[in-house]
Amino acid sequence: MILKTIISPRAENYWKIENSFQMKRYILAGTPGVGKTTLLRAFDDLGYPVVEEAATDLITRHYTHGAAEPWKRPAFIDNIVKLQKERQLEAPDKAGDVQFHDRAVVCTYALAQYLGFDISDVLMEEINRTVSENVFERDVFFIRPLGFCIPTDVRTINYDETLKFEKIHEAAYEKFGYNLVSIEKNPVDTRVEDILKHVGLAAAAAN
Repeated sequence: MILKTIISPRAENYWKIENSFQMKRYILAGTPGVGKTTLLRAFDDLGYPVVEEAATDLITRHYTHGAAEPWKRPAFIDNIVKLQKERQLEAPDKAGDVQFHDRAVVCTYALAQYLGFDISDVLMEEINRTVSENVFERDVFFIRPLGFCIPTDVRTINYDETLKFEKIHEAAYEKFGYNLVSIEKNPVDTRVEDILKHVGLAAAAAN
């Protein structure tokens, strides 16, 4: 069952109180080629805990074993979900700390829609878990396109398609009650500073 995205004031207040005592996990979302991984590396260099993207690693694993175009198989979506959950649960969990995630399960929901797959029970169960348990902060940093998309072995999408994918991403996050914070096309340092300011941190090392 899909969770309702309308949140009552009482539920909103409970979310704020409960969330103040747990790890603050922020999602870096957006279409391929917008610079999410570069930002993740920058936060890692500053000493903030980070969680790597799952989909790219899975594609690389498939290529290593001679399996081409794994995204054409419906099981690919559930495998992403499982790896995302595994990485989230295994990551350090210290109350009050800030952690940055390169994509999350709602991104996988958007990917399933983009690829034309049915939404599986595994996918919906993980969305329900992360939303009901407030696993991630409500504000999601939506990284905007750079004006181009450089193809790679694991990224075959062209720039026009990334813009279509972006709209699907936006709708997916809004559907599940998240607030999109646009991080516009800027130098990496500016983007990092914009994100850290939003979460109430200075652009300095975390440790």
